[in-house]
Amino acid sequence: MRSVDVLVIGAGQAGLSAAYHLQRREFVPITRASVADRTFVVLDSEDGPGGAWQHRWASLKMATVNGIYELPGFPVPPADPEASSRDVLPAYFGDYEQRFALDVQRPVRVRAVRRATSADGADADSPLIVETDSGTWSAGHVINATGTWTRPHWPHYPGMQSFRGRQLHVRDYVSAEEFAGKRVVIVGAGISATQLLEEISRVADTLWVTRTEPEWKDGLATPTIVEALARAEERVREGLPPQSIVRVTGMIRTPWTERADERGVLVRHPMFTRIEEHGVRMPDGSFEPADVILWATGFRAELKHLAPLRLRTQHGGIRVANGRSLDEPRLFVIGYGPSQSTIGANRAGRDAVISILANPAPTEVSALPA
Repeated sequence: MRSVDVLVIGAGQAGLSAAYHLQRREFVPITRASVADRTFVVLDSEDGPGGAWQHRWASLKMATVNGIYELPGFPVPPADPEASSRDVLPAYFGDYEQRFALDVQRPVRVRAVRRATSADGADADSPLIVETDSGTWSAGHVINATGTWTRPHWPHYPGMQSFRGRQLHVRDYVSAEEFAGKRVVIVGAGISATQLLEEISRVADTLWVTRTEPEWKDGLATPTIVEALARAEERVREGLPPQSIVRVTGMIRTPWTERADERGVLVRHPMFTRIEEHGVRMPDGSFEPADVILWATGFRAELKHLAPLRLRTQHGGIRVANGRSLDEPRLFVIGYGPSQSTIGANRAGRDAVISILANPAPTEVSALPA
């Protein structure tokens, strides 16, 4: 078993931010450490750098990608607005890892995080045990930054299994051309839904459905953002599952929604009540034919490897305050809840490191300061 002071799971935005701030505060990658050094390691399940960006659809250009925020200490280099984000951003992440010599270990898949046990049961003063497909680690602290891309959310609707067309999640979207000439039902009220609506509607007949009517806004004022983040923070503190920030802020008008509106395709319809063999049944009883149903219905946090810690509340979330688990203070869960955005992930990585240094070995579970 290898031992390390801080183990970071995931090398996306949040994980790399945490690694950067660990190194700034004189933690050393385990591969280059001497006996007296404080150490860290970053484990990443991907074959290469870039996190979820390397899996985005090719038509997601730098000009239309939403919410790019540079990693700490190294700006995103200038890029052609028409360049694909899945080409530019993984390369940027790779350059970042090399520039700061973060020594990310990959591909390493974490199977479980558990408490060390003794004859008397779980030991609150011992390191956490991290089991992977390439060995086991003991870690004084674990910073979980696994994101959401690997866990797409598929809502359940009656009749899903009877549909004879194609159903896919936005995670598996490749390009609009594969839907040319077809009838495509697009489900969801987020940014991906409207981006793909604008794109697919150029080559196919589209029907856009959402559970609620979007609340359109021309921009977000600072008080609105602050309120949304505060509500997200309160939810995760109480152990409720994180919600999309869009639910609080409303939908922002963007260049792609304006283009869709000008072409008359930005028309929201109420959510269908069931799926049938060749289409969907609407709330008024009418039938809409469909060849494809595209679920742009978001993602959930990938946390199944934390199950041995038994942190899930009856509501389905994990109690977290300022990125730190309230029920296992040796664990930080970042890129979760209010820190899901790229700028939030950067701050969460920094704050986790500061918290480790300020309070490295909390002894009173569930009693951390707000």
